[in-house]
Amino acid sequence: MKKSLLNFLPEHAALNPVSFHMPGHKGSQLYKKLGYGEILDKLMDCDITEIPGADNLFQTEDVILEIMEKYKKLYGSKKSYLLVNGSSVGLIAGILSCTKRGDKVIMARNSHKSIFNAMRLGGLDPVYLFPEILEGHGILGGISPEEVKKLMDENPDAGCVVLPSPNYYGICSDIRAIAEACHERNKVLIVDQAHGAHLRFIGEGYPMSAEEGGADIVINSTHKTLASWTQTAVMNVMSDRVDLNVIEDNLQILESSSPSYPLMLSLDINADILLDEAKKEKLFGEWKEAVDMFYSAAGQIPGLKIIEDPMLDRTKLNMDMGYLGLTGNELEGLLNERGIFVELVTGNIIMGMTGIGTTKEHVERLVTALRDIASERRTEDCAGAKEQSDILTFKPERAPVPEEKESVLIDDCAGRVCAGSIIPYPPGIPLLCPGEVITKELIDYVKKLRSMGEKVIGVSSAGEILVGK
Repeated sequence: MKKSLLNFLPEHAALNPVSFHMPGHKGSQLYKKLGYGEILDKLMDCDITEIPGADNLFQTEDVILEIMEKYKKLYGSKKSYLLVNGSSVGLIAGILSCTKRGDKVIMARNSHKSIFNAMRLGGLDPVYLFPEILEGHGILGGISPEEVKKLMDENPDAGCVVLPSPNYYGICSDIRAIAEACHERNKVLIVDQAHGAHLRFIGEGYPMSAEEGGADIVINSTHKTLASWTQTAVMNVMSDRVDLNVIEDNLQILESSSPSYPLMLSLDINADILLDEAKKEKLFGEWKEAVDMFYSAAGQIPGLKIIEDPMLDRTKLNMDMGYLGLTGNELEGLLNERGIFVELVTGNIIMGMTGIGTTKEHVERLVTALRDIASERRTEDCAGAKEQSDILTFKPERAPVPEEKESVLIDDCAGRVCAGSIIPYPPGIPLLCPGEVITKELIDYVKKLRSMGEKVIGVSSAGEILVGK
């Protein structure tokens, strides 16, 4: 039988898999237990267009406006916008709305590829903030407020500041301190909170949300950790430093002119769940209990190293069995064999993303699998601990963006200037952007990722990349 999604998706669902990847609803059971089963049965009939009574995403006056008002209430925003092209479209629209062509933008170098795309679309000049390295783990941490201040003072003509919080691993930055520094210098702060849509609601023991921290524009991928469906997100405008008319114009330019009504329906359902205090309290309570159970049990598994940090969003479960001789790819494979699927692999670390649909039963299956794997490894004659050396943290040398381009085998590119973007996916953070110099170190790293079966956008099947002539 030919490969197709028509085959793959039902077969995968039949495995009764445990999802530690996005989306946050974790499947149909959440909707069914909350009373939305009938909607799922009629979903095809809900796939409509802008008929009378259905409102229009780009001129909201009725039912879609009502959903926006719900999110305004939930996040305490000046105005909230529904996004059906993911957080990416909100990030691009936000950046373009706060800049003019040729402006500098102070941005985190570990930003999502959509932010780099905004630089290209807007003809903007990025000034990079480099995140700190999380000591003992070798992964990227938060952005220092001092570094933001330094770059703003060195670049007073910059249009805005853009950074992710939480990052893909769940490490948050001190948004309140960064926002205060930005506003003292009359700068707009845009926060990519794609991985933290839940922080406004999850309560004590978790980092503060960017909305509460004083950011001006916050973009949330509600599908990643909450109950809406893949490709849905919300943009929250929190201050008067932003022109709403400009944002709305950019959104209608960038977003699909045929927005999906089922996707907007899922945003409505997600909002109703969060506005129902009893449902919200129960779901978030169960979610936090499941997460706490993981950390308690994981600490008792010999050879399993987990990341804990004061600025960590603990709903991201970062696990490392390098001490037992397992790379992240090997550990992921062993979990897949047990019907458990994670979100991200980086070197020895795998990250399991929990969400509002995560249950104690999901965590029990994960913990049991980790115990079994650790026990099996201790009884084998394994090669010993594998050093965490797979994470690239170099600072690329910058050069003018090439106007003329050609495709060249990656082995022949050392010293050439990159003319495209080289992006491992996930996490979607560019290793190299147009106008950065390709090094032997980067070539070796990309080849290693590809040899392990990782997806690297920007490298063709023949192993070629775009460089300047």
